[in-house]
Amino acid sequence: MGRVAVVTDSASDMDPARAASLGIAIVPLVVSFGTETFSAGLDLSREDFWARVKTPGSPIATTAACSPGTFQIAYQKAFDEGAESIVSVHVADTLSGTIKAAQVAKQSFHDRDIEIIDSMSASMGEGMLAEIAVQMAAAGASAHDIAATLERRRADLQVYLALETLEFLKRGGRISGAQAAIGTLLSVKPIIEIKDGKVETTERVRTRGKARERLIELFSARPIERLSILHTTDADVEAFADQIVAAVGIDRAKVTIDLVGPSVGPHLGPGCVGGVALWTEGSRPG
Repeated sequence: MGRVAVVTDSASDMDPARAASLGIAIVPLVVSFGTETFSAGLDLSREDFWARVKTPGSPIATTAACSPGTFQIAYQKAFDEGAESIVSVHVADTLSGTIKAAQVAKQSFHDRDIEIIDSMSASMGEGMLAEIAVQMAAAGASAHDIAATLERRRADLQVYLALETLEFLKRGGRISGAQAAIGTLLSVKPIIEIKDGKVETTERVRTRGKARERLIELFSARPIERLSILHTTDADVEAFADQIVAAVGIDRAKVTIDLVGPSVGPHLGPGCVGGVALWTEGSRPG
């Protein structure tokens, strides 16, 4: 069985060192502050991104998909290093043009085996699928079988995030101005979910503490196979992590704490906390 390489994009929020240790290649999306443009994770780290966001007078950060050429370079590198097939896992097509760039790049390798997967999620939702792909590849699975499994398991992903404000989602065009205005007028802490590639405001609670209590209830709804606790800057994540791990009853070894990076962070803003659950297969809420 040929060796299968795994590629994802920087919207996965995978820790670069962890990705490197697993052999996962991360293709960077584009992040801009005014006229300054960066490749996420390459010349703009997660820490540097948040430092810029918090700098008074800093331009609003915006994101864009990378070019097909960036994917071509990543795919060629994988083949040059001995891969016979590639599984490429990406942020939801409904949220970014990234996967379209990957599909265009694939056309340049018409005689090679490249499976492109829409995670229908974002952040560590796609990151978890990439990790499953690595595990399956190590066990000798083909790219086709890995792709089939990922397309099945993406239904078990659930993202919940408690935000300080909906303003950042509004700026990025992920929700309407009217939706954001309701949250502002009521002075609530919105909880959003990413489900089937769509961002929805699922609940509104009055305080940060209530929002975290509700997150724990939501993540306790079904048995969890893996859990990524997500946070942006200023989120006091360690205390929340202890609470949610204890409440959910999951093995700590199956839990990661992940700082949201420059590809997703502009849409969430500071003070966000939440997570991505991979429900035990078949147990996701309807």
